[in-house]
Amino acid sequence: MMVDQDPSGQVTGREADRAQRQFLQYAFYKLDPSFRRLSTPDREELKAEFLQAAEGWEQDAPAQAGLIQRSYSLVGLRADVDFMLWRISFDPAEFQQAQARLNRTRLMGYLTQPYSYLSMQKRSQYVNRIEGSGHGLEVLPGQGKYLFIYPFIKTRPWYRLTPHSRQGMMDEHINASAPFKGVRINTSYSYGIDDQEFVVSFDSDYPQEFVDLVHRLRYTEASSYTLRDVPMFTCRKRSLLDLLNDLG
Repeated sequence: MMVDQDPSGQVTGREADRAQRQFLQYAFYKLDPSFRRLSTPDREELKAEFLQAAEGWEQDAPAQAGLIQRSYSLVGLRADVDFMLWRISFDPAEFQQAQARLNRTRLMGYLTQPYSYLSMQKRSQYVNRIEGSGHGLEVLPGQGKYLFIYPFIKTRPWYRLTPHSRQGMMDEHINASAPFKGVRINTSYSYGIDDQEFVVSFDSDYPQEFVDLVHRLRYTEASSYTLRDVPMFTCRKRSLLDLLNDLG
């Protein structure tokens, strides 16, 4: 089995990789209850304006820009957020443009952003005999009815382990995950661009399968090198229109 003996490139002095990669943003929003005290016509007008601005970010862009947006509701699933927009782009400046569009809507005056996570796709340094060495290079968003998300930080001792030791633990981790065919993982990297090291999201139609997967992974050796993996979000895929109507 081939193991990357120099995953950071420090020993070999590898050149910087400036190849185009996908950036990801998970933007969470919370509605002020005062919005629900507006008249029905006013609420509908504000929602329609917001819908046009949010959908326009992806729809108005040329295909080569590679913009992707998926919407999810957390209404009734978590107290501190109501919905999430998962955005993907080759240029993180596009995320600023997306939010700028929303900021110009009146509904944004009733919304706060309790959480927002920025990350990037890159090839995993670990050999995955199940999914192949190219795993992680491209995100296929919105494959399941649910999306489970959490930011993730490893302990510093993890990085002091030998490459073979880490690969062995990841082999156990991958093998423990293998039976859970109904859960697709999207691992992205945040080193230096946000507070966490990774953002991990899981597409699935089966929340019960995801619970059992996470429970099983707690017993793996690699789990003992987790410093933080909260908050955890359970998101239900919804159209933007349905999502906004869920708000009131």
